[in-house]
Amino acid sequence: MANRKADDHVTAGRDTKQAILDAAVRLFVAKGFEQTSLREIADAVGITKPSLYYHHASKLQLLVAIIDPLLDDLRALADEVEELTPDADGRRAVLRAYIHTMIRHRDAGEMMVRNAVPIINALADQYPVIVEGNKALRNWLAGPDATAVRLLRASAAMEIMTVALISNEVAPGAGDDVVESTLLDAAIAALQPDAD
Repeated sequence: MANRKADDHVTAGRDTKQAILDAAVRLFVAKGFEQTSLREIADAVGITKPSLYYHHASKLQLLVAIIDPLLDDLRALADEVEELTPDADGRRAVLRAYIHTMIRHRDAGEMMVRNAVPIINALADQYPVIVEGNKALRNWLAGPDATAVRLLRASAAMEIMTVALISNEVAPGAGDDVVESTLLDAAIAALQPDAD
């Protein structure tokens, strides 16, 4: 019986923590990161502000908790690409992994897109990590000894993939499979060999 109560407490704590993250993302997207208060997040979850502080000591800590899983996946992908050959199959595999990451973290990504400047300012310490991860992927997609044209095409391909973050708004009702296949095809087209 005592173990059951302990398990319930742990589950309730996890549920509350997730509810806080979900409410924060919704409010940050709707109102903006800077305009959303911790009080509003606590009210949206139905907890007190001190209870919110128990889980996240500050709005910045809450933001980091939302974004870290996305950044961790992007860092891992940037590290993995170095082991792959930048041929057509390798590029398709990397772009597929990239779009899976975008879809898996769509809520956090949308929040970042809609609040880019305030979030980058708040996360100044982590911003180089974001830039370096994107640069590593872009350079790998462009291939060795890349020309300016190939680098631009690789950047365009990555930008196409980020449309997945706002796909619910752009194409409501489109399933993840449609989002993935459509954006993957468009990104591959952006990488097509050129006459540089």
